[in-house]
Amino acid sequence: MRDLKASTEAAIEIQRRYYAETAERYDNIHGNSNVEHNFALQFMISACRYLGIRSILDVGSGTGRALLEVKSAIQDISVVGVEPSHDLRKVGHSKGLGDTELVDGDAMKLNYQDGSFDLVCEFGALHHIPVPSEAVAEMLRVARTAIFISDCNNFGQGSRLSRLVKQMINAAGLWSLLYRVRTKGKGYTISANDGLAYSYSVFNDFAQIEKSCASVHMLNPLAAGPNLYRTASHVALLGLKFPS
Repeated sequence: MRDLKASTEAAIEIQRRYYAETAERYDNIHGNSNVEHNFALQFMISACRYLGIRSILDVGSGTGRALLEVKSAIQDISVVGVEPSHDLRKVGHSKGLGDTELVDGDAMKLNYQDGSFDLVCEFGALHHIPVPSEAVAEMLRVARTAIFISDCNNFGQGSRLSRLVKQMINAAGLWSLLYRVRTKGKGYTISANDGLAYSYSVFNDFAQIEKSCASVHMLNPLAAGPNLYRTASHVALLGLKFPS
């Protein structure tokens, strides 16, 4: 347990340094190049209009790009973004987001009461969180009407053979163990474009979301076949707590 805590703390420190070093160019790295999240965001905005969403919490907001897009598209909507990196929040504030619109916080322990927001969303944040299921549980807790997730599906990434092998290993319940061995016990990888990231699939948390929602709707923001688990590298998910 002590080793796990130390490993998690070390990972958090690596993330902090990465965001501090890349804050000024963060939007160039993660903005226009992330076609999948741009597509998903426009879908979410349309869903917000359809559902009459008036308040949104964005988890892992970065510099607040999604918040600014929502504010521009929907008049008189209340937005709040939770972002633990001071450096990224500073950039977001410089772009016009208020101190109460982009705030410090922990995705795995959101400082809000149950049902505080009409919709709770995240764009590419869950694969940077050590226990994403805890963040999803918190999203579901503070969401009154819906949650929206746009993130990775590691089992749909790579060549057809690579995907098949990963899916077979996951079906055998061995993926987490194999990935930890593959990363020499760390359980994460580090890259110049994405910083510290964990192996993640939206489908890991599907059962948890389905249990808390009346309906769940999914789409592929990048090209994929009809079976999203097997073919989609990224997946967007809309969970509705009440029948639409």
